[in-house]
Amino acid sequence: MRRKASPRVPEPKRSLVQAEAKSGSFKTERVDDGVVLKPLGDWTASAGEPLARQVDRADLRDAQGKTLVIDLSDLGRLDTVGAVLIRRLVEQAEAAGAKARLQGASAQHERLLDALDGRGQEPAPTGPKESAIFATLADFGAGVVSLKDDVVLGVSFLGAVTMASLRLLRAPWRFRFTSTVANLQRVGLAATPIVALISFLVGAIVAQQSIFQLKNFGATLFVVDLLGILVLRELGVLLTAIMVAGRSGSAFTAEIGSMKMREEIDALKTMGLDPIEILAMPRLVALVIAMPLLSFLASMSALLGGGLVAWLYGDITPITFLQRLKDALTFQTFMVGIVKAPFMAVVIGLIACTEGAKVQGSAESLGARTTSSVVKSIFVVIVLDGVFAMLFASMGI
Repeated sequence: MRRKASPRVPEPKRSLVQAEAKSGSFKTERVDDGVVLKPLGDWTASAGEPLARQVDRADLRDAQGKTLVIDLSDLGRLDTVGAVLIRRLVEQAEAAGAKARLQGASAQHERLLDALDGRGQEPAPTGPKESAIFATLADFGAGVVSLKDDVVLGVSFLGAVTMASLRLLRAPWRFRFTSTVANLQRVGLAATPIVALISFLVGAIVAQQSIFQLKNFGATLFVVDLLGILVLRELGVLLTAIMVAGRSGSAFTAEIGSMKMREEIDALKTMGLDPIEILAMPRLVALVIAMPLLSFLASMSALLGGGLVAWLYGDITPITFLQRLKDALTFQTFMVGIVKAPFMAVVIGLIACTEGAKVQGSAESLGARTTSSVVKSIFVVIVLDGVFAMLFASMGI
């Protein structure tokens, strides 16, 4: 016998639009001046997905142009997920044209909501503003301390190099001849084109400017004296040292710094080998040999450039130029410049090796030390040239 289906009773219309979840829900109700939304239960991560769908489907059109009050007095537990959903309700209400505000929140819930908004966090205390004068003095003091550390490290490294040299004198078969020749090719032969070109151009510029000024006094011929003495005593060796510091000194720092980063220097020490003897000595010897040769090449290139400009711009023939140069210069003039080259080579090598040994463990440190090597080498080379100039002047040379 067929049973008659009971008629379906329609659900009564509710004035409350209610959304429920297992552990969290909310309801909305109309009031005179707007709409009240009450979160119920626990708004935690365990009910995050159902609650998020309900929040997204919430119909807040009744609050348009009115106030939406989110009453948190009946809210249970609340975590970050629930706080984000409550803030999403506030954003939806404001997007619908309502003015939203929270009320009835416990102190714990309020702290969580404020932390989510970035409020309630006290700014970090700041000390009294430092005077610009004190900051400058502090930077100067830090620079002096750093200079002292560099001097101490350089002197200790020079002592280590001296001891390694004495050991090699007692046992010359330990000297790394192949490595020295390879570094000599890189420092000397490979640098020949750029040193010759730059020196040629600098000599030409000095000659042109000198002729331009000396024409006013009818003393154009004296450009030969000026160029010859300036190039052989100062300019040739100084230009060479600056180029070697920028080219070879930076390369040495980068090589030793990379080996320090890859712990190859520690591996050498573990095997009982001396890094000074293996890494520093071949490079220093190559620099000491190459610098005088490059300085001589630079001087000849600068004189060639100056002689060409004197011929084309100052109407000084090559025969006259060479004869005047022979009368103006002596062998002593040439030696004053060349004798500086080995000392500058030692300074460049020491600074390059010490800066490479100070590399920590990052590419940033390697770049900073390479830059520092070039800057310090050029600075010390110029200072050393000034010291030699004062020494020779006191000796009457």
